[in-house]
Amino acid sequence: MKKTSIVLVISCLVVLFSCKEKASNKVNVTNVEAASQRDAAAKSLPIMTFDKSEHDFGTIDQGTPQEFAFTFTNTGNAPLIITDAKSTCGCTVPNPPKEPIAPGETGELMVKFNGSGQNQVTKSITVTANTEKGSEIIRIKAFVTPKAGVTPAAGPLKVSK
Repeated sequence: MKKTSIVLVISCLVVLFSCKEKASNKVNVTNVEAASQRDAAAKSLPIMTFDKSEHDFGTIDQGTPQEFAFTFTNTGNAPLIITDAKSTCGCTVPNPPKEPIAPGETGELMVKFNGSGQNQVTKSITVTANTEKGSEIIRIKAFVTPKAGVTPAAGPLKVSK
């Protein structure tokens, strides 16, 4: 019992005297300031605001190339960097700007459509950027009329002489 009491007293003394320094005295003020600036910068994000998120080419002839420039503005408070732009198929090719877009500035994302397909066609383009959402989706659509001499189900018409 005596040994247990001595061990308990020594343990209490070690715990009591080992924590005599205050933790607040060990905090480096310059590190705190740098961390608060870093955290504030992390909250600053760009916001990609498109003038319109969908463009309708109307009625076009099959195989007639079309293009449209989607205009957007960085309404956030950090530079906007577009890292990728992909379409749902190879018939639509997006061409985003390569340079960062500063806050308040506008940019254009050119989209080229080769006019393939028939009837109502809708294509989506996913734009990957450093925004809070991480990506934005824009769309193009058109009503594609088949070329003369082509029927949708049967293919080219055969003309007899």
